[in-house]
Amino acid sequence: MTLYAAYGTNLDPARMGERCPHSPLRGTGWLTGWRLTFGGEHHGWDGSLATIVQDPLEQVFVAVYDVTPEDAGLLDGWESADTGLYRRTRVRVATMAGEVVAWAYVLDAYEGGLPSASYLGVLADAAEAADAPVDYVAALRRRACRSTGL
Repeated sequence: MTLYAAYGTNLDPARMGERCPHSPLRGTGWLTGWRLTFGGEHHGWDGSLATIVQDPLEQVFVAVYDVTPEDAGLLDGWESADTGLYRRTRVRVATMAGEVVAWAYVLDAYEGGLPSASYLGVLADAAEAADAPVDYVAALRRRACRSTGL
């Protein structure tokens, strides 16, 4: 198994259980030196898609999963990594048990644009389901977003 750090909709353990049924949640932690942002507006449902970029002053809450090779292939499909929209990158996750190395998906598109209100709501709900700190979830809910579709 390999470790996967989810920062978007896959933060939700129930969603990951459906997408990757053989890959249990290992725990949660932080990507220190990264920030959550949005990009690829022309690829998204109603706006930009979630991604992470390096930023020495920020951190991103993540859920860490033990992913089987079979589930990793399924996840690549869900995340459009098999089409090149997202690519895997290795990251260090600070957990209560110590630092672990995992992979995370990074959008292969320019940063910028706003996510839709509905997409941002799904991200915030997923963070809440993963027991993200209340202030982290609240900050997601306060982010600027598109109020309607394109």
